[in-house]
Amino acid sequence: MQRLLVALLAALDAAIAAAIGLVVLLAPLTLLWTLAFGVTADWGALWPLTGTLWEFGHGVPLEITIPDALLVALAIPADAARFVVSITPLAFLFFTLLFAARSGGRAARSGAWLLGSLAGTLVFAVIATVVALTSALEAARVPMALAILLPTAVYLVGVVCGAVRVAWEDGDGGILDRIHDVLDAREEWAPVPAAIVRGAAFTLVGVAGAAALAVAVSVLLRGGEVVALFQAARVDALGATVMTLGQLAYLPTAVVWAASWLAGPGFAVGAGTAVSPAGTQLGVVPGIPAFGLLPENTSMWMLIVILLPVAAGAFAGWAVRSRLVWEGTPLGVLQRAVIAVGIAAVSAGVAGLAAALANGSMGPGRLGVVGPAVLPFALSLGGEVLVGAAILLLSPRNRDEVAEERTDRWIAEMSALGSEGPIGGRAADTDVPAPDGTVPLDGLPGRDGAPPARR
Repeated sequence: MQRLLVALLAALDAAIAAAIGLVVLLAPLTLLWTLAFGVTADWGALWPLTGTLWEFGHGVPLEITIPDALLVALAIPADAARFVVSITPLAFLFFTLLFAARSGGRAARSGAWLLGSLAGTLVFAVIATVVALTSALEAARVPMALAILLPTAVYLVGVVCGAVRVAWEDGDGGILDRIHDVLDAREEWAPVPAAIVRGAAFTLVGVAGAAALAVAVSVLLRGGEVVALFQAARVDALGATVMTLGQLAYLPTAVVWAASWLAGPGFAVGAGTAVSPAGTQLGVVPGIPAFGLLPENTSMWMLIVILLPVAAGAFAGWAVRSRLVWEGTPLGVLQRAVIAVGIAAVSAGVAGLAAALANGSMGPGRLGVVGPAVLPFALSLGGEVLVGAAILLLSPRNRDEVAEERTDRWIAEMSALGSEGPIGGRAADTDVPAPDGTVPLDGLPGRDGAPPARR
């Protein structure tokens, strides 16, 4: 495919990704705007609100300023008139990441992953700049530089990851192939990078699945408290709809909080609070219905849940080791140790980044500290994953695995011997079957899996 066409298609993908994200916000806001204010509504404020929320969904913090008239009407203290909201609704960010990864993979399959990635990122940056310049709100201000850089960075990470994944496997005729050749020159280290990425993917999927299941179980067990908080809010159908949509956008954020709870450190819902398997210490929390899912108390026996990240790491180690054996590339202890450490490091890095996006401030005063702490979550998850992965990757090989390796080696040797052609006018005796389709007994591997002695 021509490079210009690849660049144009990548640019179109970026424009579609940004447009879908904006439309997903604009469509329900338009409907709610009409129902709330009617046809006489101030439609000029609709686009700034949409653009601001789109930026917020990509990690840009909001500086909220409550008007003086509203302060007096609601009897809000003056020191609470200005605060920052920085906990990201990760649903929008994940959508951009996945769409960008899809675009990067398509550019890599077309043979121009670097050009496609740069073209798509450039178009997304232009769209982010236009949104930032045209969507300023007095009540919710965003830093101009972050409003441009953070959405662009999200798209760049997604498109590069998707492109590199495909180009690494299929080749790109450029820098990735040269890196691949350097690794292939050292055969014992060549499979290590791919094994690390594969194992980290297994681990993160396992931890995210366990965290999502924990959220689902909380909904089943504490759904009554959520309904009670909805009723206590005393909002009409329109208000309940807005609250529900907002909480759905925060569902991936809740999964990150649950993952931190499973890893052990837990999370905070205000300064001086803690929600963890070791115990729950809560003060007065906002009456947001989703906070009804928080456990009122926990037992020390709940610390058993930290075995789930260990199990995810063990599953990743088993999957990587099985793949290596199936491909016939058994590695030494040092290489397998590096794979285990790499899986834990990548998992910890992703967990830390997710925690950085899922924590921060959600209001004035003590609500300035909400969510999981980055360093404890990353270190805890990385350590637990390392234990599980190391158990499966560094354990001695069992007899079946060794026998399979010896059998594969013997088959390869016999195939190579047969491909050498006649020696002295006839092929090697070990390669000639008997007329009835059998082979001599001394041509079979021994009982211990070792190849037979060559004649």
